Amino acid sequence: MFFVEVILPLSLVKPLTYRISEAEFYFIKKGMRVAVPIKSKIYTGLVLDIHQNAPNLYEAKEIHQILDEKPIATEIQIKHWLWVADYYMCGIGDVYRGAFPSGLLLESETIISHKTDISVNQNELSDEEFLIYEALQQQSSLKVQDIISILNKKNIFPILQKMMTKDIIVLEEEIKENYKPKLIRYVKLHSKYESDQGLGELLEVLKNASKQKEIVLAYFQISASEKKPITVKRLVEVSNSSSTIVKALIEKEIFEEYFLQHDRVSFQGKASEKQLQLSEAQEIAFTRIKENFIEKEVCLLHGVTSSGKTEIYIKLIEEYLALGKQILYLLPEIALTTQLVSRLRLHFGDKVAVFHSKYSNNERVEVWKQTLENADKAQIVIGARSALFLPFANLGLLITDEEHEQTFKQVDPAPRYHARDSAIVLANFHKAKVLLGSATPSIETYFNTQTDKYGLVSLSERYNNVRMPEIVLVDLKDKHFRKRMTGHFSDLLIEEIAEALSLGEQVILFQNRRGYSPIIECMTCGHVPHCQQCDVSLTFHKHKNQLRCHYCGYAIAKPTHCHSCSSIDLTTKGFGTEQIEQELVSLFPKAKTGRMDQDTTRGKFGFEKIIDSFKSREIDILVGTQMLAKGLDFDNVSLVGIMNADNMLHHPDFRAFERSFQMMTQVAGRAGRTEKQGKVVIQTYNPNHNTIQQVTTHNYIGMYKEQLYDRQIYKYPPYFRIIKLTLKHKDFDKLKEGSMWLYQVLSQNLNMPVLGPEEPAISRIRNEYLRTILIKIPQNLPLGGTKKTIQKILNSFEAVAQYRAIKVIVNVDFY
Repeated sequence: MFFVEVILPLSLVKPLTYRISEAEFYFIKKGMRVAVPIKSKIYTGLVLDIHQNAPNLYEAKEIHQILDEKPIATEIQIKHWLWVADYYMCGIGDVYRGAFPSGLLLESETIISHKTDISVNQNELSDEEFLIYEALQQQSSLKVQDIISILNKKNIFPILQKMMTKDIIVLEEEIKENYKPKLIRYVKLHSKYESDQGLGELLEVLKNASKQKEIVLAYFQISASEKKPITVKRLVEVSNSSSTIVKALIEKEIFEEYFLQHDRVSFQGKASEKQLQLSEAQEIAFTRIKENFIEKEVCLLHGVTSSGKTEIYIKLIEEYLALGKQILYLLPEIALTTQLVSRLRLHFGDKVAVFHSKYSNNERVEVWKQTLENADKAQIVIGARSALFLPFANLGLLITDEEHEQTFKQVDPAPRYHARDSAIVLANFHKAKVLLGSATPSIETYFNTQTDKYGLVSLSERYNNVRMPEIVLVDLKDKHFRKRMTGHFSDLLIEEIAEALSLGEQVILFQNRRGYSPIIECMTCGHVPHCQQCDVSLTFHKHKNQLRCHYCGYAIAKPTHCHSCSSIDLTTKGFGTEQIEQELVSLFPKAKTGRMDQDTTRGKFGFEKIIDSFKSREIDILVGTQMLAKGLDFDNVSLVGIMNADNMLHHPDFRAFERSFQMMTQVAGRAGRTEKQGKVVIQTYNPNHNTIQQVTTHNYIGMYKEQLYDRQIYKYPPYFRIIKLTLKHKDFDKLKEGSMWLYQVLSQNLNMPVLGPEEPAISRIRNEYLRTILIKIPQNLPLGGTKKTIQKILNSFEAVAQYRAIKVIVNVDFY
C-alpha cells in the first residue's frame, strides 16, 4: 500500500492521506499537485509527503490524477508555509490557498467562460478541447463539474490548463481591464528650419498666413521661457488659436508632431550611468549595510524621507545579481509598485517581475513558473505581501521597504501573517539577508536594533542636501474663535495653496477618511441613520448621492427627511475627502483637483491613472487618504496640507501615537523633494501635543523613547507579544456566555495577563456580534508552548456543543 499526504485549499489543520498505486509512488515528488476527491467535489491538492503507513481513523480514498510533471512548489517554500501556519495559528490549507495563484487551484466549483474577443483556429484544437469550446459557444459559462459530464471523464484539469495557456478560456473571477497610458501630443520645429537661414525661409513661407505665423512665434516664445517639450495643448493656449491651424502647419511640414507617454521623456538611456553615483552619505550607508550583513541577518536602514534609500537598494540588488541570486522586493501598497517598477526596469531591464493580487490569474501563474525555474525574467521580484509565497529557487536578498506599514499584516482571511516578520523567517531558511527600510521604523523593529538583534544604519540628510520641509502648525480652536475658517480650511492654508498654485507648483491635501461625511444627523430629534447589519453610522457619498456602510457595503439613497421624525432639517457632521474636494472647487475654481482614495482607485490601473495625471501636472491639487502617505515621489509638490491631525491621535489603539507620527512624517515627506524647501501645514485642535511637536522637529528618537516607556508600563509590544481572539455569533447572549467561558478557562490555564471579553468599538458587523479577548505573553515565557496551550483550550471550546456555532478568529501579533 502506498500513500500521499495532501494539503487541500480548505481550512484544515492537518493534511489528508490518499492512496496511490506503486507506479505513482515512484513518480510523485513533494510539491506536485494532485486532483483529489472530497465529498463528491474535486480539489487541487499539494503533495506534502509520500509514505506507506495507512491512516487509522479513515479509509484512504484514491487520488484522481497527478497534475504536474515536476514539482511546482519547493521544499523550502513548504517548510515556510508550515512555519506560517504554526506561528499564526491557522490551518496549513489556509496558507496554501493564500499562497497559490487561483489559476493553479482548479476545483469542481470553478466557473469557466471563454474569451470573447479572440478568434480560435478550430483545426488546432484536440477533440476534447473542441467539445469544450463548442459547449462554451452555446452557453456563456460552465462549471468544471459540467465539463466533466460533457467529456464523460474525470481527468480534465490538464486539458483546461492547456486551454488556459492557449488563451481560449478564462476563469470566472477575472475581470479584465485595459489601461493605456495617455499619449500626449507634442510638436517641434521641422529640422530643416533649425538653422539661421532656415528661419529666414520660414518667415518667407508664412508671410501671408498671419494666424500660422502667430503660432510659430508663440512656439519660439514658449521654447525660450520653458526648457521642456511643448505640447499641442499648451501651444494652442498661449497663441489663442485652434488646433486645426497647428494641424495645417504640420501638414506643411513646418512642425513635426510626436507622441510621448508621460514620464518616459526623461528616461532616454542617459540616466542609467549617471544615477548610480551615490552621494557621500549614501556611500557610507551602503558600506555599513554590507559590514552589518557579515554578522547579522537583518539590517534596518533608517533614512529620512527622500534621502535616496531606493538608490542604495539598487546598488545592493546589483551586487546580489552578480552573485546569481534572486531578490525579493516587498512593498506595502500596490500603488507603490507601479512607480518602483519603472525605476528598476530602467536599471535592470527585463529582469524584473511583478506579482500582486491585481494581476490576472494567467499573469500570476506565469510569474510563479518563472520564479520556480529561476528564469532571467524573474531575477528581481517586486510585489505586495503575497509575493512572499513564490517558489524561489535561489533567494539571496529580501528588501522590505516602508517596513512600518500596517498593510504588511494580512487581516482577513487567514493566514493572518505579517509579511515583514515572515520574510525574515523565509530569508533565514534560504540563508539570505534582509534589509528593512523606513523613514519612521516601527517601534518593534527599532527596539530590535537597540537590543543588537538587527543591524542599524542611519541616513540623516536628504539626497543632494535638500532641506527638510518646514512644518507649520495651525491651531483650529483659535482660527474658529476668530472666524478665520472657510469650510475646513484655515486662512493660512488657503494663502499657502494660492501661493503654490501661482508658482505653478502642486499641492497634496491629506484627510484620512473617504466619502463626504461620516454622519448625517437630524437637527430636530438627533437621529443618525445606521447600517442595518452593523453597529456603525452610514457614510454619506455625495457623488453617488447615497449613504454607505464601509464595513459590509450596505447602501441606501440619501434620505430627504429624517426616518425617525420626518423633519427635513438634516445636517452632515465630520468630513471626508469628497467634501474637501468640493470645497476646493469653490475656493480655487481655476485649479484642477483630483482625489485618490478607495473609491477612485478601483481596478488594476486605478492608481496609475491618478498618479500619471498628477505627475504630468494635469492635476494641481490632489486630495487623498493614507494611500498618499506611502513612498511616492513627485518632484513638483511644494505644499502638503494635513486637514485634521487629531482623528488619528485619538484612535483607541495602543499604537495611535506611533502611527500618527509615522503617517504625518510620511505625508510631510512628500513635500519639496527637489531644490526648493517644501512646506507642510498641519491643522490641529491640539498643537501642543507631544507627538505633533515631535513631527514638527523631526524627532523620531524622542517619540521612540516616550512610546517605549509607555509600552513597558502597560505591557505592550515589544515587551509583550499579543494574541487577539475575536469571537463572532449572531446571538448576543450565547456569544456573551461563550466568550466568558473561554476567558475563564484561558485565565486559569495561563499565568499571564488575559483581558476581556470586551465589546469592540464596532460591536456588530454583518449581523454578527463581536467580542475580543487579548492574551499578553511576556518575553521570558516560551511562545510555542503558550500557543499549544491556547490551541488546546480552543479545541475544547469547540467540543462544547452549545458553543460550536461561535466562530473564533485567532490573530497573532495583530499589529
